[in-house]
Amino acid sequence: MQRRRTLITSPLKWQMTALPVAHPALPVAAERGGTQLRTPRPVIVVDTREQNPFSFARFHGWFSGVEKRALELGDYSVAGHEDSCVVERKDLSDLVRSFTVERPVFIERLRRMSAFPDRLLVVTAALSQVKSRYEHSSANPNQITQSLIATLAGLRVPFLCVETHEMGEEIVASYLYQVHLYHWLEANGHGRRLGDDDL
Repeated sequence: MQRRRTLITSPLKWQMTALPVAHPALPVAAERGGTQLRTPRPVIVVDTREQNPFSFARFHGWFSGVEKRALELGDYSVAGHEDSCVVERKDLSDLVRSFTVERPVFIERLRRMSAFPDRLLVVTAALSQVKSRYEHSSANPNQITQSLIATLAGLRVPFLCVETHEMGEEIVASYLYQVHLYHWLEANGHGRRLGDDDL
């Protein structure tokens, strides 16, 4: 007896086949009256204590430089905005450790971050990995996931989960570029919007 051929693969066998495209020449461009504004390129600040830091080398067209020095809080910022912009990066094992063994210290860091106007927690792991059992830890994935949600809802510190180190690098680079751009637009009387009819 001949087996019937399945025409549609079971959703349980589907796999992500995402292939991210190359990053743009610039994350965004500000315009007024149909003319692109000439805006200065920012300098990224990378904390010297950051382990396995983003290099940002491939985004040389976005920034005028990268400085490595000790930041009072967080792993990344924009030169001149260290007192208002903070990005904290965690890989999965670091996130789990931070919400368990080092919980009081990390929660205090998050509380301090919540006072910054521009703040972001970036996790270099997919949310599905955060919610799955951990290979080298007995920590409860539900506790870690709910801690992330509490960080968002209770402390109002937004978080992003990105699948790879490289994707995290691009997201943080774009975020820092745009934070700088919005500050520059406001400081130079252009308002907090990218175009005439934009936000």
